[in-house]
Amino acid sequence: MIRCTGLVKSYPAGHGRKLVLGGVDLTIGRGQKLGVLGRNGAGKTTLIKMIGGVEMPTTGRIERKMTVSWPLGFGGGFQGSLTGYDNARFIARIYGRDYREIQDFLEDFTELGRQLAMPVKTYSSGMRARLAFALSLAIEFDCYLIDEVIMVGDQNFQRKCHEEIFVKRADRALILASHSVETIRQYCDMALLIDRGTATVMDDIDEAIALYSNM
Repeated sequence: MIRCTGLVKSYPAGHGRKLVLGGVDLTIGRGQKLGVLGRNGAGKTTLIKMIGGVEMPTTGRIERKMTVSWPLGFGGGFQGSLTGYDNARFIARIYGRDYREIQDFLEDFTELGRQLAMPVKTYSSGMRARLAFALSLAIEFDCYLIDEVIMVGDQNFQRKCHEEIFVKRADRALILASHSVETIRQYCDMALLIDRGTATVMDDIDEAIALYSNM
């Protein structure tokens, strides 16, 4: 499971601090699917990054008793002067995976061809997104974090992402932040509604979506 207890996140703002999340209590079990709803700036991305270890909470605690991905498609860990292949080698070493397996998946999923041998800093934003997705999915996790980024790329690439995330990994836990209420309704069995720093866990997806739509 993943358990968040009393998570608070604030940032320096002028002479004080701006509160983004004010005490999130949340438990995700194996195989559960959580949809995170909230308006722009509500703190959805911040919560995803904290659970993924990209950011630290101001106060509070996160317990991870299953493996958790970094936010799907997150490219902040790229070394721009290295090639796509070199970044894949780095990921393989970190997670103790066979590089050849990751390389094969990378080539098939991204369809970037010879560009994988070029420095990542030369990539377009779309190419970086393809690489980020491939590296995120090349490692198997118990729980995947997704922050709206499933909509990047052309329709063919979106179909490939959908197949990998929602079909091949249907048995995994999922934390999905999205403005698409239909995506939340289709794939999630519980919701976290964030409004003005307050986060409320709801088992009724339709009720959560109705409250979100009325914000």
